[in-house]
Parts: sequence; C-alpha cells; structure tokens
Amino acid sequence: MHIDLTYVALTAVSLASIYGLLALGISIIWSSLGMINMAHGFTFAMAGYGAWLAAQYLAPNGILVVAAGILTGALVGMLIGAIAFLPLYDKPNYPLRSLIATLAISLLGSQFLLWVFGPRVKALPKVFGQESFHLGSAVVSADKLGAIGSSVLVMLVTLIWAKRSRRGLEIRAMMQNPEGAALVGVDLRTTAMAVMAVTGALAGLASVLLAQTYYVSPYAGITPLLKGMIVALAGGLGSIQGALIAAILIGTVEALTAVLLGGSYVLITQFGFIIAILLIRPRGIAGMLEHTRE
Repeated sequence: MHIDLTYVALTAVSLASIYGLLALGISIIWSSLGMINMAHGFTFAMAGYGAWLAAQYLAPNGILVVAAGILTGALVGMLIGAIAFLPLYDKPNYPLRSLIATLAISLLGSQFLLWVFGPRVKALPKVFGQESFHLGSAVVSADKLGAIGSSVLVMLVTLIWAKRSRRGLEIRAMMQNPEGAALVGVDLRTTAMAVMAVTGALAGLASVLLAQTYYVSPYAGITPLLKGMIVALAGGLGSIQGALIAAILIGTVEALTAVLLGGSYVLITQFGFIIAILLIRPRGIAGMLEHTRE
C-alpha cells in the first residue's frame, strides 16, 4: 500500500495545531487553577455558533468570523470561571466540586444549544478561501495551511504574552505556587478570569478552524474535548511543553491511523498511545523530559 508521506505529514501538523490549542488551554487551566475544565467542549461548541451568527447576521468575512469565534470563546470561558471557579476555589474539595460543576455546565450547555439552534448542523464560510496548492505529490487546501499558520502564530503569541506581560507573569506565578502568588499580591480572582478568557479564546479559534472541515452542532465539542484531554494527559497534565510535543505525536498517530486503518480506529489507537505513554511514565511526556534532564 502506497502512503503519501507529504499528505500524512501535513495532516498530522494540521491536526496537531488544532489539538494543541485545546490541550494548551486544558493544561494552563489545570496548572494555574487546579481545575479540570470539563466544559471546555461547550466553550468550543458555543464559539462555533458565535462565529456562525456573525457570518449569518453581520458578514461572511473570514477575519470577522474568526474574531467572533475567539471573542465568543473568551466570553464563555469567563462565564465558566464565574460559575465553576470563583464560588468554589476556596471551598473544601475544590478540585472535585469544580469538576462536577464544569461537567454540569457542559451537559446543560449542550441542551441549551440544542434548544436554541436545533439539531441541524451549521456550516461556516471558508475563512481562508477555496484555493488548493500542490506541495510535492500532495494537494493541500487553503484551509489546512491556514489552520497550521494561524494556530502556530496564536500559540506563539500566547506563550510570549505569558512570558513577557505582567498578567502572564501572574499566571505563571499561579502555575508554580498559587499560595505564594497570593502572598506577594497576585489577585487570584482577576488572574483566574484572565486564564479562563485566554484559554476560552484558544478553544474559540480551534472551533473555527475545525469547522472548516466539519460542522457546527450542539455536541460538536465532545470529540475535541476528548482529544484535547488525550493530548494534555499524554503530555503531562499541566505541562505546556509536554502538551505541544504530545499534540504533534497524537496528530501523527491520527493521520497514520486514518490512512492505514480508517477513521473509525482513530480513538482506539489514540487511547492505546496514551496508555503506553502513561505505563512508561505516569507523568506523561513531561515526566520523560524531566527524566532526560536528570
């Protein structure tokens, strides 16, 4: 069986860039707020509808559609933070309570979207155009190249912002030691809302990019949430560097599985991959990196 390695590589990078946006958000939330955000999929789905509404009632302009998805994701992320973090973070059993709260938001949110928009899927306009390009033996759509370029750019901007800006430094302080950050004057509430806004915006961009291939629906966030969690766990929950490496590996596994076995086997091979990593290193790729440094 002949495998077009160029096509597989481009598909892997495209998937890795989108899953990296989701996994980066999940990892940042966990490492800074100590919360596993099960409503991240609802943020993803809601952002898709925000982009669709902008295309329907404002203009089917690519920049406007992407901006609407990002803004909707940020607003929904802040709403989740206001419901699942602010009232609970100083209460006993906060990690479990926040997990249940975000799961409830996800379930109720999906029903809300089903009630408002109905079960029929919605299509977003092609924000990167309809062109196709020849790269070696593979034909690459503008959607795929746009997804790779915009995802990498946004992740780089996010990491630079986290490293250079004052708010980014506060978030990094919370990731290292929340109690210590509070003692030196970091406002945990406002910083937490910034975390939820940024990670929601990342999910919003991922939603618009993935909707270039698939459709917007009330349950559109379930599979991306699963894959974002797979990437975050494989990378080592809370490790940004591990999540980015895991996104590339998971994207490659998915691309190869789809070509060799078919799309129905993708989740099986991905879960098998993460099980293998966690059996070797329970802390995931981040644990492997630390072991290498030692």
